[in-house]
Amino acid sequence: MKGATSFGGGGKDDSSAAVSTKNNKPKYSRFTQQELSACKPILTPGWVISSFIVIGVVFIPIGLASLFASEHLVEIVERYDIDCIPPAYRNNSLHYIQASETNKTCTRTFNVPKHMKSPVFIYYELDNYYQNHRRYVKSRSDTQLRGKASESATETCEPEAVTSNGQPIVPCGLVAWSLFNDTYRFSVKNEVLDVSKKNIAWKSDQENKFGSDVYPKNFQSGSLIGGGKLNSSIPLSEQVDLIVWMRTAALPTFRKPYGKIERDLPANTTITVIIQNNYNTYSFGGKKKLVLSTTSCLGGKDNFLGSAYLFVGGLCLFLAVCFILVYVLRPRPIGDPSYLSWNRNPGGYVN
Repeated sequence: MKGATSFGGGGKDDSSAAVSTKNNKPKYSRFTQQELSACKPILTPGWVISSFIVIGVVFIPIGLASLFASEHLVEIVERYDIDCIPPAYRNNSLHYIQASETNKTCTRTFNVPKHMKSPVFIYYELDNYYQNHRRYVKSRSDTQLRGKASESATETCEPEAVTSNGQPIVPCGLVAWSLFNDTYRFSVKNEVLDVSKKNIAWKSDQENKFGSDVYPKNFQSGSLIGGGKLNSSIPLSEQVDLIVWMRTAALPTFRKPYGKIERDLPANTTITVIIQNNYNTYSFGGKKKLVLSTTSCLGGKDNFLGSAYLFVGGLCLFLAVCFILVYVLRPRPIGDPSYLSWNRNPGGYVN
């Protein structure tokens, strides 16, 4: 009897478990069971060839238009880091750039090859400069840059975090410490060309990443000076040269905007540039270049984008021709799509 009673009790538990399992089963829907209608294209030769032709027909004109726009831009690139070293210091360029008593002023002239329409953008280009080095990129404090209340947030700024007496450096870190500080003055026939700094920095950086209540403090006050100095009476949100520099480059060769000349420069115009050659690239074999360039709706002079479109478009047309030849010369029967698994009903019959 005990055994029978025990058996009956076990049956009741099994029934409760079954009911519980049934209740936990999700409600049936075509969505949860992935039975909704779906597009399942079959790549027939006609579809593949047509797709390649369409891509080629679209990409090749875009590539030609990009190259055409790039070729009509005017760009002047002038390397000056070597020519701006006096002959007496050619064999000791590091001493020249580090010594405070040497004259860093350098005058260069160049001609405008074609008419340059306003605005003419000015860039400085650095080569062999690894702004993407992990330790360099991390040596900054975005929290400190955003608000005055966080000026002591220098934990991530080593080795340029605080002064010798423990005062926080604003802005701190190696990125700000190495601020580019070469300067350029342009003139044509003794007439000085004004260089505008308006809109050379990202508006989002000025408004969101650099606070209007944050002012430079204890910056470049140590014995080792890395780069340019900042005006302590101007907030960081208006220090556009710093904002441009703080947006680090991904590659060792990069350009950054310096300003723009808001007037046309006729062809064959001789431009005189007075350069203050202050920035030290000699210790690591870097190069410095001055760039003047016009722009189009696609940006500055760059043949890569147009060449890439032409290459992809040409490759697609070539593959389309190859597939057409194979399809015509060596055709093969196409499989019946009705035998595909998603075209059969649960009973195994064709839909």
